Amino acid sequence: MPFLCALVMAVAFVLYAHATRRGKFTVWEGLLDELELRGDERLLDLGCGRGAVLLAGARRLPEGRAVGVDLWRGVDQSGNARSVTSSNAEAEGVHDRVELHTGDLRDLPFGDGEFDVVLSSLAIHNIKDAGERRRAIAEAVRVLRPGGRLVIVDIGRSVVLYRDVLGELPVSGLGVRSLGWRMWWGFPWMRSRVVTASGRVA
Repeated sequence: MPFLCALVMAVAFVLYAHATRRGKFTVWEGLLDELELRGDERLLDLGCGRGAVLLAGARRLPEGRAVGVDLWRGVDQSGNARSVTSSNAEAEGVHDRVELHTGDLRDLPFGDGEFDVVLSSLAIHNIKDAGERRRAIAEAVRVLRPGGRLVIVDIGRSVVLYRDVLGELPVSGLGVRSLGWRMWWGFPWMRSRVVTASGRVA
């Protein structure tokens, strides 16, 4: 039994390490491919952190703009600082199309319908209160233009809440799916899922 427990923990560690170092990047490249971006869109990354998803989006926007918003708190992600994200954008050669803002996901500093694409990766669950997470989802929809695309990746049952909230908001094409073993955080029940929707055209 001790050997079996050790084996299970070793496998869990390998899966977690893969998700952190490679899996999430592979998954997001696929999700961005699915969007079939023209290259001139305005894209918003909610809780962009050090910029992994933001910069992947920016690389696909030679004529567009990739906007990141975060509170830049180290408690949410180690090394989380606006200066780090800015340096990463410089290193990736996309600083000219990246814009960073300090802001709360529940009260975004943007106007209605400003963005063609709104993304979020493993960020909204950091808002502990379910009612406040609802506010964040509503804000994401508010800043999304009609016909724009919403893609939210998160863990656990948070995605179920997002789906339910989105079902009450002006969106269409609502869908939820698992992202597979590449984003298992140690065990299958600690997996990531994605919820997608489009801004409803009036």
